[in-house]
Amino acid sequence: GVLGMIAEGELDWKIIALSMADPLANELHDLEHLEAKCPEVISGIREWFRWYKTPDGKPLNSFGFEGRCLPRAKANEVISGAYEHWSNLRSGKSNRGKLWTA
Repeated sequence: GVLGMIAEGELDWKIIALSMADPLANELHDLEHLEAKCPEVISGIREWFRWYKTPDGKPLNSFGFEGRCLPRAKANEVISGAYEHWSNLRSGKSNRGKLWTA
């Protein structure tokens, strides 16, 4: 799945993934499986991302989509979009600006 975190006013997608080596990997294929088997996991991940920048003096992060974790299909869209943007930067189809892509 994917969380739409808002950090310092900007959307920052957070992909929720499971290692194929995890003992539950064959049972957990999307968020509804994770929530049924391990209901506290998504909430714990969300809270970690909400607070993790505060030791540096930054404010709490918030979340779009009413804090809901979006399903695998949305995560795949986010990953595909990020890959397309990266690919366009690498090939010179997009202006790199000050980005270093080597």
